[in-house]
Amino acid sequence: QGSGKTTTIGKLCKYLQRKGFSPAVVCTDTWRPAAYEQLKQLTEDMQIQLYGDPDNKDALDLAEKGLKHFKNQKVIIFDTAGRHKNEEDLIEEMNKLDKIIEPDESILVIDGTIGQQAGEQAKAFSHATDIGSIIISKLDGTAKGGGALSAVAETGAPIKFIGTGERIDEFEAFDPERFISRLLGMGDIRSLIEKAEEVIDEDVATKTMNNMLSGKFTLMDMQNQFEMMNSMGPMQQVMNMIPGLGGKIPKEASQMTEDKINEFKIIMSSMTEEEMLNPKIIKTSRITRIARGSGVDENSVKELLRYYNNTKKAMKGIGRRGMGGGAMNRIMGQFMK
Repeated sequence: QGSGKTTTIGKLCKYLQRKGFSPAVVCTDTWRPAAYEQLKQLTEDMQIQLYGDPDNKDALDLAEKGLKHFKNQKVIIFDTAGRHKNEEDLIEEMNKLDKIIEPDESILVIDGTIGQQAGEQAKAFSHATDIGSIIISKLDGTAKGGGALSAVAETGAPIKFIGTGERIDEFEAFDPERFISRLLGMGDIRSLIEKAEEVIDEDVATKTMNNMLSGKFTLMDMQNQFEMMNSMGPMQQVMNMIPGLGGKIPKEASQMTEDKINEFKIIMSSMTEEEMLNPKIIKTSRITRIARGSGVDENSVKELLRYYNNTKKAMKGIGRRGMGGGAMNRIMGQFMK
C-alpha cells in the first residue's frame, strides 16, 4: 500500500516495450479511488491495451473478464489492490485472484523508502502467497534503499527490478554489483553504456561527435547533444553512473544544470535553421529577436552563445590532443555557475 504499485506497472510496461514485448494490463483494483483512471492515463500515453471497469467492484469478476478479453495476449499484467499485511480480507482476495489468474509470476512491489520495514512486509506476504519476485520502488541509492534491499533479500524471493526515480523510464533490472557500486559512489559505467545504447541514435551521435572534434560543431549539433542527454534520464542519475562523479555532484547543482539545458533548448527553438547552422551571424538584432521569441532576456541568449563557443573550442582541442579532464571540467563548470 502506498508503494507506487500502479506507477511501477507503467514502468514495467515501458521496460517490456523496449525489449520488444506488447504487454496488456487488467485493472482489478476496486479499493483505491481513481485506480482505473490512473492506469488509463499511463497506458494511453504508451499505447498499451487496458481492460477495466470502474463501475465493477468485484475484483474476481474483473480478473476473469480480463483474461477472456486478452486471451490471445502473450504478456498480461494484473494490477491488484494495494494491501497492508494486516488486512486479512485483501489477503484473502489476493489468494482467490491467484487461483483465477494462475499467474506465471506474482510480483510484490515494496516501497524502498521504508528501509528495514520492507523485510517485515515481504515476509508477511510470502507466508500468504507465493512471491515470484520483488520490485523495490522509490530506490534512489540512499542508505534506506540499501536497508530495504538487505531486508527483502532475507525472504529468499529474488529482487528483479528497482525503480530509481519518478520518471517512467527510471526503472531497471536489479544488479547487486552495480547497485552497490553506485551506493558507494564508484559509478556504474556498464549501466551508462546500456542506457545510451537503448535511447541514443547511433548515426546522430556519431555525426555530432565527429563535428565536435573536427571544429564543425553547430548549434544544431548542440541541440542534438542536449536531446541525447535528456533521453538518458535525470542529470543526477547519469552523473552517479560515471566513475569518480558518483555522489560528488550536489543534487542542487545537477538540477541547475538540467534547468539550464532546458532554457537553452527553448532559446534554440526560437532560432532559424540558418542561425542554428551558422551561429556567427547571430548579432545584436538577432539576439533581441531570439530573446523575445523565447521569453528570456538577452543575457540568457548571450550565455548560450558563450557556452556554445567555449564547448566548440574545448572539443576542438580534445580532437587534437585527446580527452583531457581539464577540458571536460571546463565544459561542465559552465553549467554549475
